[in-house]
Amino acid sequence: MNIPSIPGILTVEQVRQTGAAIAGMQEPDGALPWFPGGKTDPWDHVESAMALSASGYLNPARAAYEWSAHNQRDDGSWPMEIRQGRIVDAGVDSNFCAYIAVGVWHHYLISDDDAFLWSMWPTVRAALDRVLLFQRPDGAFRWAADYVTGAMFDAALITGNASIYSSLVCGLKIAARVDDESARRAVVEWERARADLAGAFAVPAESFLPPSEHSMDWYYPVLGGVLRGEAGRVALDAEWDRFVVSGLGVRCVSHRPWVTGAETSELAIALAAIGDVDRAAAMVASIQHLRDPDGSYWTGLVFSDGKRWPVERSCWTSAAVILAADAISRSTPAGGIFADLGGAAVPAQFPS
Repeated sequence: MNIPSIPGILTVEQVRQTGAAIAGMQEPDGALPWFPGGKTDPWDHVESAMALSASGYLNPARAAYEWSAHNQRDDGSWPMEIRQGRIVDAGVDSNFCAYIAVGVWHHYLISDDDAFLWSMWPTVRAALDRVLLFQRPDGAFRWAADYVTGAMFDAALITGNASIYSSLVCGLKIAARVDDESARRAVVEWERARADLAGAFAVPAESFLPPSEHSMDWYYPVLGGVLRGEAGRVALDAEWDRFVVSGLGVRCVSHRPWVTGAETSELAIALAAIGDVDRAAAMVASIQHLRDPDGSYWTGLVFSDGKRWPVERSCWTSAAVILAADAISRSTPAGGIFADLGGAAVPAQFPS
């Protein structure tokens, strides 16, 4: 298979090295923690698995998805945090549960493995059906629930909902490929949920908590597929100077002198999704100061004092870099997965 690269920024060999660094952090049961000995959450675990697939490490990626299938609870959810096989936070995050659909579709696009897709279909179906229980009458998804009592936290978050949108789209693609009776029923339910969520994004001030100071609330509606075309360009340009530090990357939080590799890479994916590949490549180039000689990436840099913080090389930061390289280069069959999410009928004046 072709491995992603960006001329003058990342070679194929460097991307493979980053994939090897991720594989080296994988636990024996298939879990992909934040860093060796650290916590595993179901969303970042999937993102890291996607990067393994994109960099040619298909067997470790498959092991990661098998971990997801084996650790899914009877209600279709996963704990928010597991540490070396021990549940630390049993809570249910709607976005965390939904993202398995993006990962499974991504791996299928690269592997063309029908047996894998069929084996993961029950996991995806159970996860998205659980997520649908979080949807409010206005179409937005509540962000979390207490696993023991089932009580839900009513707030709906922009980033989480934009990511759920991408998960529903990928779930629909999986269901169309499976095309059995359970999949046909799921299509009806999931498409209704997707359309209702698009409606919530059309009136974001009424549907979600106000955008926070985190950059994710800025670019995720584009990354998740809700905003595209002119609406996406307007949204990204509106807050560019607030978050982008030229030559260094993207601030995680607008008022802090701290750039992070994952946020910068995700912005690059969002830019590539609307066809702005030059700025996308510049974003990936800007964070190569975070690259470690072993191919992994440090989480971030406090540029006011030149110190890396937190002092960790996070699995998901390395993963985001690989996925950004693939989104820009379209090297693998999954390189356009985020660009192909479509776009809801959301006005160009979507607030940042």
